[in-house]
Amino acid sequence: MGTNGSTMLAPLRQGLPPIDAASVSSSASCALPARYEAVRGARQFTNTTLTQWNLGDRFDDVALVVSELVTNALRHALPADTPRDRPLDPPVRLHLMRWAGRLVCAVRDPSPQSPVAREAAEDDFSAESGRGLFLVESFSDSWGWHPLAGTLHGKVVWAMFRLPDAA
Repeated sequence: MGTNGSTMLAPLRQGLPPIDAASVSSSASCALPARYEAVRGARQFTNTTLTQWNLGDRFDDVALVVSELVTNALRHALPADTPRDRPLDPPVRLHLMRWAGRLVCAVRDPSPQSPVAREAAEDDFSAESGRGLFLVESFSDSWGWHPLAGTLHGKVVWAMFRLPDAA
């Protein structure tokens, strides 16, 4: 992904019935504070939600992706002067949406900048950071991002997981 516009949403539609916002069978959302401890909270929220949706067997892959998306939002999308101790007006939100054949994890943050995946030539797999979007791409069926419009500022970075028909 890396292009701007509606093409960023195309992978959500590939090989699947069209997404209709009214057809979401389940959705859940949580606000996350601007602290790295929020990653643990996002994983716990994901575990609870997937368990309620009888998708607990998908937790490992989904939680890894959620952790990477939230970490990237906290590390790269928040201005340096963002207060890290204010619980009010959390700048990052996690959304989980389930349709019959797919699960989407979306993280909203205040930055309009596109997420940047490292080039393969730059990958140093012994490095402690820089592999987040590679992991998102590896563990989800597709991912992308889109800018927010209207009164909301920033972007949403999402990852989609295909679900078995019986889910």
